[in-house]
Amino acid sequence: MATRRNVMRAVKVFEFGGPEVLKLQSEISLPVPKENQVLINIHACGINPVDTYIRSGTYARKPALPYTPGTDVSGIIQEVGEHVAAFKKGDRVFTAGTISGGYAEYAVASAGTVFSLSDKLSLKQGAAIGIPYFTAYHALFQRGSAKAGETVLVHGASGGVGIAACQIARAYGLKVLGTAGTEEGMKLVLKNGVHKVFNHGKKGYLAEIKEEAGAQGIDVIMEMLANVNLANDLQLLSSGGRVMIVGSRGPIEINPRDIMQKESSIRGLSLFSSSKEEMHECAAAVLAGIEAGWLNPVVGPEYPMEKVAEAHKDLIYSKGALGKMILLTC
Repeated sequence: MATRRNVMRAVKVFEFGGPEVLKLQSEISLPVPKENQVLINIHACGINPVDTYIRSGTYARKPALPYTPGTDVSGIIQEVGEHVAAFKKGDRVFTAGTISGGYAEYAVASAGTVFSLSDKLSLKQGAAIGIPYFTAYHALFQRGSAKAGETVLVHGASGGVGIAACQIARAYGLKVLGTAGTEEGMKLVLKNGVHKVFNHGKKGYLAEIKEEAGAQGIDVIMEMLANVNLANDLQLLSSGGRVMIVGSRGPIEINPRDIMQKESSIRGLSLFSSSKEEMHECAAAVLAGIEAGWLNPVVGPEYPMEKVAEAHKDLIYSKGALGKMILLTC
């Protein structure tokens, strides 16, 4: 926690590279909220795959060094800047973005990216909303044009974005299929919106998905690891089906004829590229889901700030995700 000298602990990246470049610093000055900004006393911050890509220097979006990673935080409003009327000191909030970085005890955020956190959810759950649920909604509806009655396949459904996609798709009337890599992950997915789950570590699981989808095929595929699955995804699509690429860790070779025959499409997305209008729509859907009760983030592994490098390693190399990974900052 901050001392009376107005300093805090924060993770800093001074050079791009492996997890070892994540350095926990202790005498960092608290950021000061400017006009239309708020200062949040952070309780937890979501750890996302994109954090690891940015840290490594392989992502198109490179922040100026040094920087503090972290986007979706939850916590308590500590201070508000000028012209902020929507929040006051003491309010519980979550964010879909920060200005100063979320791997810290305090962060400044634009008031427009901050949302009240319902008492229905814990502060830990608040850190599992911003990136996963906004990304899932953006992929399914704003880029994927999903409609009630269609079938969606969520690859890696036991992770943060995967669970979010399953809950949202089920609430909006889609038939939801999911994959997971462990028995525990499959059980978790079945509790969070899927109609049927498949073990993607099992030989022949694609044939099982094809049988379940039937002759029509799958309308929308949420793809978390395109460099492994994309070629197979194209075989599963319906006529006019869409693969939504949420994540990829490298190149892959595909046959364009698989797209031509069904007039299907591959659509990439990045939440960072969303317009203000799209973000407002995402926020409205998420807040409505919290109010209705179907939006229920699953918190997975929790790490103290001292183990942030370990968290980044586990995020990439773990055998099966189980909910949203978070960093505890207090």
